[in-house]
Amino acid sequence: MPEIKFYKQQQIPMEMHKVRIVQKLNLLPVDERLARMKEAGFNTFQLRNRDIFLDGLTDSGVNAMSDRMEAAMLQADDAYAGSESFFRMEKKLQEIFGINYVLPAHQGRACENILAERFVKPGNCVIMNYHFTTAKAHITRVGGHVEELVSDAGLVAKSDLPFKGDIDLKKLEDCIIKETPENVAFLRMEAGTNLIGGQPVSYGNFKAATDIAKKYGILTVLDASLLQDNLYFLKTRDESMKDKTIREITRMVADCFDLVYFSARKFGFARGGAILVRDEDMFHSMEDFIPMFEGFLTYGGMSVREIEAMTVGFEESMDFDVISQGPQFVKYCVDALDAYGIPVITPAGGLGAHLYASDFCSHIPQEQYPAGALVCALYICGGIRGMERGTLSEERNPDGSERMANVEMVRIAFPRRVFTLSQTEYIIDRVKWLYDHRDLIGGLRFVHEPATLRFFTGKLEPIGDWPDKLAAAYKADFGEDQ
Repeated sequence: MPEIKFYKQQQIPMEMHKVRIVQKLNLLPVDERLARMKEAGFNTFQLRNRDIFLDGLTDSGVNAMSDRMEAAMLQADDAYAGSESFFRMEKKLQEIFGINYVLPAHQGRACENILAERFVKPGNCVIMNYHFTTAKAHITRVGGHVEELVSDAGLVAKSDLPFKGDIDLKKLEDCIIKETPENVAFLRMEAGTNLIGGQPVSYGNFKAATDIAKKYGILTVLDASLLQDNLYFLKTRDESMKDKTIREITRMVADCFDLVYFSARKFGFARGGAILVRDEDMFHSMEDFIPMFEGFLTYGGMSVREIEAMTVGFEESMDFDVISQGPQFVKYCVDALDAYGIPVITPAGGLGAHLYASDFCSHIPQEQYPAGALVCALYICGGIRGMERGTLSEERNPDGSERMANVEMVRIAFPRRVFTLSQTEYIIDRVKWLYDHRDLIGGLRFVHEPATLRFFTGKLEPIGDWPDKLAAAYKADFGEDQ
């Protein structure tokens, strides 16, 4: 469907759905938000949902399901083995991706665990356009290492490059030669690269990168968790794709890869995941990991009700009107912030609006986690929960030193079909206020630092009393009950 145009006002995103079930929100006064942040150890993952006004932590597992998805859950087949719910899901995935063999898993990181266990040996290299936290953690856990080869232009915060997730093809081939093909476990391409702002990959880059890998006999793997956003951008930014359907583009991308995996918490709008395997022998070499780690082969640790919902969600992800909602709202937010002069990642990608914390909080040294501090300040000054995507989300080097992130960002996720335009305007307004008072934000330091995935469960404290000063300035402008 073409974009809906307006007669006498600015162009705004139009929701292609109506709301039939609502959930009440709660906006705590600023002093209470400050207290909740202190209790949470200045880690937004540790906040309780009842204390949050607008939750932009993630789009994983928190997207709104459609009426058809909800209805499908009523036909779930609860059989432990041989569930018809699984076979309906399998058939739909075969239809969409053209890959015959399906291994169910309870979410994306479960798929990553199985891939690491099956393919990665100590000393092996896994090449990626860019890493995702859990994918990298599973690889390093079994003794492998990751080489990230996204193009240099992909790491430039402010840009008009349409496909910033592209891998550098020369670096890819050079890396294969340096590591030797035998030592490269697989090439992993992530559609809609999460940690550089949800930036898409071009079809030409998918094809060229996998052709290089196949020339050297290297397994090719697609992380399709954010594929629906990437499909939207291929359709709208690539002239050669404008006349193709989303279903056709999906098959073209999938045909490049030997193996596809995804979190259905993103792709499919439900809570689950799967690994799609093209080769029968490879499928059989992996299938014993499912009952070992996940559950039987026809439920894989998922509720069969979720399997039924995500099967409908896969079909809805082939609908341009459905997948356009997230990117359009993100773009509206990013464009408004950019016009105000706020440092944001451009062009707008999928997932959410990404504040460029390196410039937003340029006075905070990187070792004091500027993105972590900014995301805490955003909650104090609006009840908005975002996610730190920077150095705090990295793991330390083996010698204990910090591994500095290439990009320091705060992600304000836009779960699909959840936020309204007025709520988006509220987010924009509070970020503007925070930017005008950015000098009040200070750094953070760890008081409890887990060795792995520290951003989930770590506890921090502010360096100085900046959160109290920030809250006081906010009260002076908005009052105590805001």
